[in-house]
Amino acid sequence: MSGIPDFEGLAMFAKVAEEGSFAAASRVMGVSVPTVSRAVARLEERLGGRLFNRTSRQLALTEFGASMAAKAGEIYRQAEEVESEAQELAVQPRGQVRLAIPMSFGLRWVAPLIPQLIRQYPELSIDLHLSDAAVDLIAEGFDAALRIAVLPDSSLVARRICAVTQYLVASPGYLEQHGHPTHPRELATRQCLSYAYRSRSQVWRFTHDDGTEEDVVPNGPLRVTNGDALLPTLLDGLAIAELPEFIASEYLADGRLVVLLPQWHMSRGGLYFVTPSARTRPVKVKALSDFFVQHLSEPKWRWP
Repeated sequence: MSGIPDFEGLAMFAKVAEEGSFAAASRVMGVSVPTVSRAVARLEERLGGRLFNRTSRQLALTEFGASMAAKAGEIYRQAEEVESEAQELAVQPRGQVRLAIPMSFGLRWVAPLIPQLIRQYPELSIDLHLSDAAVDLIAEGFDAALRIAVLPDSSLVARRICAVTQYLVASPGYLEQHGHPTHPRELATRQCLSYAYRSRSQVWRFTHDDGTEEDVVPNGPLRVTNGDALLPTLLDGLAIAELPEFIASEYLADGRLVVLLPQWHMSRGGLYFVTPSARTRPVKVKALSDFFVQHLSEPKWRWP
């Protein structure tokens, strides 16, 4: 005898006992009468006793069958409850999602969306990890991350949400004192601030409109692990820095910062929703991915 209970046989027996006939049970379950008959016969052989007394006109439970019917019926109902709960979970995202997001981006553009997310998915809870350091999703047990042009692990699955542009910027005060650089090579003699978690490398790579490329290694008095920490020194007119569009746009809009070398473009990366695997992605994670695509694919931080 197999160590696995004959759940199919028990389910079909329970439904025949409930409906009073093989034909009625087959209609309810959407299978053929022979399928139901074979399942019950297999169960009888496995249990070592007859469950029904059959005649050409009547079907009746045996004493043994009557003693088994209630238990089999309870198993059937429990299976229906399990399926019903699973289907409900599939329709309504529920449970906790551990989500990692870069700090400046998270505070500016994700935190303001959380109230709407909570209202839309009241059964969902977010464990929000804010850090500019790229976490190891698999090793640290994260369900997902929002990443900006940082895709080092080929085992991860990334969904692109939108483009993210980097700008070389300085304050009007700095430009009054030191003048506008006209070529990336001039940055080698300028005070340049750097960002420790910059994707790929610490090299600033510029591409001209005509396709010419130029690499520069920034050198200056400050290196930070968070982009917002560059702003006081930048706004005070002491240096040049690279800033992502989602930080720089408000300062460019009111003139506190100015884009340098407009014909030379820095990295044009993207915002990605990253998960360990697409094959095992729960409904709650997919719902979160769809939510961010809906609200961030046409971002308000765009600089003309």
